[in-house]
Amino acid sequence: MRKKIIAANWKMNMTSAEAASFMEDLDLELKNFDGVEVVIVPPFTSLPKLSEIANDMPGFAIGAQNMWHEASGAYTGEVSAGMLREFFTRYVVLGHSERRTIFGESDELINKKVKAAHAASLRPILCVGETLAERDANKHHDVLARQLKGGLAGLDADQMLDTVIAYEPVWAIGTGRTASPEQAQEAHAFIRKTLTELFDAPTAAKVRIQYGGSVKPDNAQELLHQPDIDGALVGGASLDSRSFAKIVKAGSRA
Repeated sequence: MRKKIIAANWKMNMTSAEAASFMEDLDLELKNFDGVEVVIVPPFTSLPKLSEIANDMPGFAIGAQNMWHEASGAYTGEVSAGMLREFFTRYVVLGHSERRTIFGESDELINKKVKAAHAASLRPILCVGETLAERDANKHHDVLARQLKGGLAGLDADQMLDTVIAYEPVWAIGTGRTASPEQAQEAHAFIRKTLTELFDAPTAAKVRIQYGGSVKPDNAQELLHQPDIDGALVGGASLDSRSFAKIVKAGSRA
């Protein structure tokens, strides 16, 4: 059984004080929950505070929204894997569509980051997904295969087992549109099939694949019941503790 993983990607939102208040509220909402791993992915500035709080909250882990692949150097504005590890960060989101589109990150660069994360014992959450134009042109399988092959190049099966894949159709992020459960399941099944080709069937069967694309309390249950959907990478709905708690609870029932 693949344990569901629900991650809150706050993007560039919340101060450290707001983050601490959120975690207090979330702890109250999720008393005695189990069966789901919860990952909070705040801005870098909140990592020190949240690492202290999460240490006293079993079942919660902290993730980072990005990192650079070099250990140190003249990379103004960047953060290394070692810096993230200092605050007991367990996960790091890599290849998010906003990093690909706004900052022009290539599959080759993302692959360097994935390898650097593993070298530092960080677990990458590798994001893949197509634009609306690519889906309408029926090219989404080509896009997913390219991003998976490029982002995972050079990894062995053991490293793959410590990697999470997040399918995020770009056309459904922050737009209010959501892939139907059938669309999401089809894409997740294709991702698992591609992982079988890149590694092997037993490895692919164990890899957790999240759905990320306007996940909300009212659609989480149906999405998370799909056989190849192992969690959610939640954006806007993760900024409200009650909404996010409802999604986590939906994951525990799935």
